[in-house]
Amino acid sequence: MATRRQTFRLYPNKQQENKLFEARRNHAYLYNACIAHRRYEWRASQKTVTYFEQQNCLPAFKKEWVEFAYLHSQALQATVKRVDLAYGAFFQGLRKRPKFKSIRDYSGWSYPAKSGWKVNSNGKHGSVTLNDLGITVRMRGQSKQWGVPSTLTIVYKPGTNQWFASFTVEVPTPETKFGSDSDLNYESIVCFDLGTETALTLYDGKHFTALENPRFTQRCEQLIKRKSSSLRRKRAPSRRKKVKASRRWRKTRKQVSRLQRKVANQRKDWQHRVTSDIASHYDIGVTEQLNTKSMTRKAKKGSKRKKQKAGLNKSILSVGFGTLNQMMAYKIEQKGGLMLMLPTKQIKPSQRCPNCGVVHKDWADLSNRYHVCGDCGFEIPRDRGSVMVLYNVVTDAQPGLGTRLVDCGCLGSTNSTSKRKHTGSMRQLGQRKRRKSCLNLDGELETPSSYEAG
Repeated sequence: MATRRQTFRLYPNKQQENKLFEARRNHAYLYNACIAHRRYEWRASQKTVTYFEQQNCLPAFKKEWVEFAYLHSQALQATVKRVDLAYGAFFQGLRKRPKFKSIRDYSGWSYPAKSGWKVNSNGKHGSVTLNDLGITVRMRGQSKQWGVPSTLTIVYKPGTNQWFASFTVEVPTPETKFGSDSDLNYESIVCFDLGTETALTLYDGKHFTALENPRFTQRCEQLIKRKSSSLRRKRAPSRRKKVKASRRWRKTRKQVSRLQRKVANQRKDWQHRVTSDIASHYDIGVTEQLNTKSMTRKAKKGSKRKKQKAGLNKSILSVGFGTLNQMMAYKIEQKGGLMLMLPTKQIKPSQRCPNCGVVHKDWADLSNRYHVCGDCGFEIPRDRGSVMVLYNVVTDAQPGLGTRLVDCGCLGSTNSTSKRKHTGSMRQLGQRKRRKSCLNLDGELETPSSYEAG
């Protein structure tokens, strides 16, 4: 069985929306209380508070603060777990120290198990019932695959004033068309290269196809800047000064959010249409392994090319490299195909000649858009040369050392795009608690994501 996430939009009435806002506010208060507890214990006694300690405090916390008593216990545990995961990522150096969250920035809450809620849907529209709030909210949406829902996350987007219900659904795993003993059908292979000038460059062994960058962000950039400039001239809210936002500020803020939502929806629609069209024609997808987070970092301090780097980052994010790879991977695998992510540092597709396999370091400059090999005289545009190298590697036809598919390790999408560091899920925590009760272990038990702060 495979796990898929399906999201539906909720349409609550005024009374239901008030209850949703109240539950969201209480979960935000609990999140901040857990952070305050950890900070106090560390400053007072240099003690690291674990997830189990804070979870065991929840019954007494609900008795002391009666406004939290009606909330589902496992939903509260999931909020506490969010704090533990945030500190786990901080200790691993993956993010900064967790901060208190304002109610305006808190997204929502989760039900990590099948209890506390019920969905009435067959994959198209329907409703969801939240037992702790005592409401049944109408929802709209359609999923390509529907199965047994296992978890539920309620999400609120402040800028758009919209509510969403995100389910994790267990669906049957599709059978892979290419077994260990079968040969790959090279006619169904497509290699694609992601770029900024040309969003996608495809090559199937015979023909090249180029998809231009739609540049949705750049199209609305000037209009968003004008509205944002108008927003700064109006009275903004301030808690410290006890100033409320003016009516004109709220109205302009909605206009800015509406424009930003429009750009995001246009990009998402374009990504779905492109990836669905490619996945319907090919059974094997090949691309290079990209670290989008590192590629879109800010320029270093003292750099003379901050504006150029900012423009490059904007172009990369406008295309959505990471989202395109993820969409392509799950859509090809959903039909039983195969997705390969080849290591960029080893193959060097942008610097390697597709004809002779010689690596040219001067080709790494992004301004060099047309490559001419000084060894064999082969000429080709930069993006086409990259996808040709990828195709030659996957078909074992690329000259050069370390370019065979076996040498590359043949990274599948399940090993590259979905690989996450172990942080300890709710299911693992439950197993660990049951093992503790069965074995009657003594001593303090910590979650897999907790570390000694020293």
